Amino acid sequence: MRWSNIVACAAVLAALATSTYATEDLGDAEAGKTVFAKCTGCHQVGEGAENKIGPHLNGVFGRKAAGLDGFNYSKSLVRAGNSGLEWHADTLSAYIENPRAFASGTRMSFGGLKDPEDRANVIAYLRAFSDNPRDIPEADPTAKGTDHSVDPAILAIQGDPEYGAYLSSECTTCHQIKGGDQGIPSIVYWPDEDFVVAMHAYKDKQRPHPVMQMIAGRLSNDEIAALAAYFNNPE
Repeated sequence: MRWSNIVACAAVLAALATSTYATEDLGDAEAGKTVFAKCTGCHQVGEGAENKIGPHLNGVFGRKAAGLDGFNYSKSLVRAGNSGLEWHADTLSAYIENPRAFASGTRMSFGGLKDPEDRANVIAYLRAFSDNPRDIPEADPTAKGTDHSVDPAILAIQGDPEYGAYLSSECTTCHQIKGGDQGIPSIVYWPDEDFVVAMHAYKDKQRPHPVMQMIAGRLSNDEIAALAAYFNNPE
């Protein structure tokens, strides 16, 4: 589908969403919490949620696409937002069913939720963190996206992005610099800390991929920080 058609469809959905999708049509929020576990590698929601690889999802209902200040969105979602796309139940469902079919060029490297019930449930779960009700105080904090502790002194190293660009060629033989995901996870636009933590998890053999363990094992702390700084915003 051409981009112009996608935007047109999205705009229609956005216009219809608030009038046709009543709260009672949403799914089971408790079941949605379980489904949302698939999303927590990139997104946080709930008390203390922060932008990570993906934007936090507090207050996502009614938000313009790419409308959260401080997050570096893909150009495709910025264009969609400028064309009037807002996130409501219908548009969220269409997006998470197949993100790349909905917005060609999105950096969201997720294959999508094909089951309509799963989509309805996870949307019902997210609904609890938007207006009415908003940010439920008793909600469980969302787990951090990181999975490995790293010495704060290592996390404090300021990487040199130019040096990172020099070192990046080995990475980009597998990972796409534009952020696409064709079976190999995207590593661009990650927060520096997440990138450093992930690389040290491989370096310390806390993550199992043997090739990544070998590559990370050859890198110094300064080199990992430089790569993190470069891949944070390679444009």
